[in-house]
Amino acid sequence: MGIFSRFTDIVNANINSMLDKAEDPEKIVRLMIQEMEDTLVEVRSAAARAIADRKELDRKLATVERDRDEWDEKAELAVRKGRDDLARAALAERARVEERVEVLKNQHAQVDEALDRLKDDIMRLEEKLADAKTRQKALVMRHQTATTRLDVRRHTHEHRIDDALVRFEQFERKMEHMEGRIEAYDIGQKKDLRHEFNSLENQESVEEALDEIKRRVGGNEHNPS
Repeated sequence: MGIFSRFTDIVNANINSMLDKAEDPEKIVRLMIQEMEDTLVEVRSAAARAIADRKELDRKLATVERDRDEWDEKAELAVRKGRDDLARAALAERARVEERVEVLKNQHAQVDEALDRLKDDIMRLEEKLADAKTRQKALVMRHQTATTRLDVRRHTHEHRIDDALVRFEQFERKMEHMEGRIEAYDIGQKKDLRHEFNSLENQESVEEALDEIKRRVGGNEHNPS
């Protein structure tokens, strides 16, 4: 990509639109700034070359203008001396030099025009660069702020989770204690119930033994020996 094509793309670029579409706005801004700075260096180099060309043209133009003025003087001298032939030759030479002057003036005007455009390009590019750097600072600050807030939120959230887990564990211990008490009651009740059944079994055995004795005693009374 040529310097001026790249410059046009940068100047015409809509930074807001690019940032809205970018997945990583900070990276996009960094790349844009780097591209702008590189392009700015090239544009300034082109401007420096144009200034050097203009200075060279100034020197050449000054030289040929002096030559033209000298041929004017020589033509006048020849006329004063009555040498029309020399005057004509001097004027012919002056006309040739004048053509050279016009060519150099045209070149000088073209260089001036190009230099003016380069100055405008540099100003616009510097404005874009300043805008991009401002946005970069804003994005970095926003990123840092968001990171800090996220860390705070995460830290707070983790503490809340820890607190919730602690409360949950406390509740579990409380429930286990209550269940233990219930089981303790159940254990006691099971012992009492077994004792009652044992008592019933003992009573049943006693009754059976009593009935057996009554039968024996009753039988002995009806069958005396």
